[in-house]
Amino acid sequence: MEALISLAKRRGFIFQGSEIYGGLAGTWDYGHLGLALKENIKRSWWRHFVLDREDMYGLDAAILMNAEVWKASGHAEGFSDPLVSCSVCKRRFRADQTLGVGAQCPECGGALAMPRQFNMMFETSVGAAEDSALLSYLRPETAQGIFVNFKNVLDAYHPKLPFGIAQIGKAFRNEITPRDFLFRTREFEQMEIEYFVNPATWEEHFENLRKEARAWVLSLGLPEGSVHEIEVPDGERAHYSARTIDFEFEYPFGQKELFGLAYRGDYDLSRHKEKSGIDLSYLDEASGERFVPHVIEPSFGVDRLVLALLHSSYREDELSGEKRTYLALSPHIAPVTAAIFPLLKNKPELVECARELHQALKKKIPSVAFDDNGNIGKRYRRQDEIGTPWCITIDFQTLEDDTVTLRNRDSGEQERVAISDLPTHLSFIRS
Repeated sequence: MEALISLAKRRGFIFQGSEIYGGLAGTWDYGHLGLALKENIKRSWWRHFVLDREDMYGLDAAILMNAEVWKASGHAEGFSDPLVSCSVCKRRFRADQTLGVGAQCPECGGALAMPRQFNMMFETSVGAAEDSALLSYLRPETAQGIFVNFKNVLDAYHPKLPFGIAQIGKAFRNEITPRDFLFRTREFEQMEIEYFVNPATWEEHFENLRKEARAWVLSLGLPEGSVHEIEVPDGERAHYSARTIDFEFEYPFGQKELFGLAYRGDYDLSRHKEKSGIDLSYLDEASGERFVPHVIEPSFGVDRLVLALLHSSYREDELSGEKRTYLALSPHIAPVTAAIFPLLKNKPELVECARELHQALKKKIPSVAFDDNGNIGKRYRRQDEIGTPWCITIDFQTLEDDTVTLRNRDSGEQERVAISDLPTHLSFIRS
């Protein structure tokens, strides 16, 4: 983890939030390359689950919602973790991360008090006047924004069951002890689908989404053996769920949840129907039956996927007698698809040719970078560390026959390729 966090900062993937002021625990800022990696993940997810299907509708719900939403969903009263505090240093910890009542404080050795429940939602006020401001919350999940817009989607698009509503957005949880880099944070991004089905057919759709969700995460480049499906047993599932699968990944700190798939029944829509007084049922025109649809929810954490991809792609090896570090990211996910170098930065004709090629390829292949900083070996190492699959070098032979040197990141092998053939060589790596 130390090597991974060091690389993430050194190469501009991820920085500690508010670092110049000592940081803020549980917050991380994405630099240019980290943002590119995250956007590629989100773009792939949106294409796979929304654009390539005819039964999905996109949504971008507001982060701030009427507080009644969270009362109806049960979050206002029940979204909590057991907390213990130290009688000496007053530090707070999640009870499941300690050895129980009377155990010693991990920080100072003092005794820990009895556990109490701690609501993890961030409270805020809506309105300018203090005496008339309304209580609201930063949403702890994106799902409720989908449920309260269920009727709007029905009225606007008239979809037939089964259909899904998908969104990508920020969520916030006041974690007692954020930890493990991007794994448990106070601000994070979710990619969620609420897939609405006839209750008689939920098992069929659950299985289809299970296969599809697993296939998608593996398509990002995660090793198949590192993703494990864990059936959550009775007593550990949410009270409204008849089946939940946690898909866990082998992180450096242990096997932990990567994403989840839950059958939520009709709990959410029924609660909002009851509390709001708005009819959230669905009329099956073929049968004439009216019922509240049941829901299957695949829920992915973007930040946890970023961490999993960085960890699984991190490599250390020896190339040409030198030790190197590189990220073996799948080409369609890597922040930079290809980097173009002039062999020598003090030769204007090479620089001009490299820049012309850079501009031309940018129109055909996304994420093409220009790099003339340092010698060619340093440039290769720098691109290796950020996971660039291909490096293209413009040299004096290029000026004679319009060929370039194309270098493969993983093997370090090089070949001469005609400039006119580059789009063909590189097009397969970006879907």
